[in-house]
Amino acid sequence: MWNEKLYDVAVALLKQMIATPSLSREEDGTAQLISEFLTAMDIPHERHLNNIWALNKHYDPSKRNILLNSHHDTVKPNPQYTRDPFSPDVEDGKLYGLGSNDAGGCLVSLIATFLHFYHRSDLGYNIILTATAEEEISGPNGIESILPKLPAIEFAIVGEPTLTQLAIAEKGLMVLDCTSYGKAGHAAREEGENALYKALSDLNWFKDFRFPKVSETLGPVKMSATVINTSNKAHNVVPADCSFVVDVRANDQYTLEELLEIIRANVSCEVKPRSMRMRPSFIPMDHPFVQAGISVGKTCYGSPTTSDQALIPATSVKMGPGDSARSHTADEYIHLHEIKEGIQSYIQLLEMIQ
Repeated sequence: MWNEKLYDVAVALLKQMIATPSLSREEDGTAQLISEFLTAMDIPHERHLNNIWALNKHYDPSKRNILLNSHHDTVKPNPQYTRDPFSPDVEDGKLYGLGSNDAGGCLVSLIATFLHFYHRSDLGYNIILTATAEEEISGPNGIESILPKLPAIEFAIVGEPTLTQLAIAEKGLMVLDCTSYGKAGHAAREEGENALYKALSDLNWFKDFRFPKVSETLGPVKMSATVINTSNKAHNVVPADCSFVVDVRANDQYTLEELLEIIRANVSCEVKPRSMRMRPSFIPMDHPFVQAGISVGKTCYGSPTTSDQALIPATSVKMGPGDSARSHTADEYIHLHEIKEGIQSYIQLLEMIQ
């Protein structure tokens, strides 16, 4: 199947996906659509929950495995939409619709790439295709739920909109629930111990502290306090507790455990991480895929946003058609030529690392 045909197939599938609502945890429709598509292509595949995966026809257990992964769930439509988010309209070379850019264009481009290589018997590696759910909410029923069912992965391409450039590193995410404790008392008298004031010193530490190790690609670790509350309902009671949330974006110089240990050693509040799953990731610059990309003019950068890349325990790169700046915006779109370029880029680089 030649590239122009692959492009036509990819665009047609993306239009069907846009027309099929697939909010996170509600992806049954697009999972069924992708399953029916692969069946029509005579490609055996598996489904677990709303995740679909397939192996190349001449899968050889003795060869290394390359994963092509992207997601088919979407966020809820931005309230400022002026178009029907589920209508796949084409205007001026742009395909509009919810999930067109994030990450439908990437997913159909990877599916087209998988089709290109599917029948090849001369590959130096196996290719595993996964179309996964719950990426937008980092849910447990997405890529994580099928990793134990897949062959061991040596290298992964994670399809996210990067203008087909190479995101060679991605910041990790750790959300902290912090609580300072005091003692309740009447605000009119010198009573109690104000937990709000105790929290202030810790909040200032989070604001001002700089972790010494800075990544060449991802820069410094970033910490941001984002929510604050007390259990008080009355204006005249000194609060006995103050809870706040800190968003921690980790670079590739620290593990999440190391960051948590440093934080706990420097603050007086109770610190509880919601999860330690969303880990920072990076791929060495001398990796064959990266070197292949550089040789054809691709640029390398570090991504501040998280993706399924954080959950895949293998060397990986984030790359795909579309622009991250359009993700989650009203009247989301992808340029049709970006899909064509995405397919061509994936195929070209995979051919180069044979």
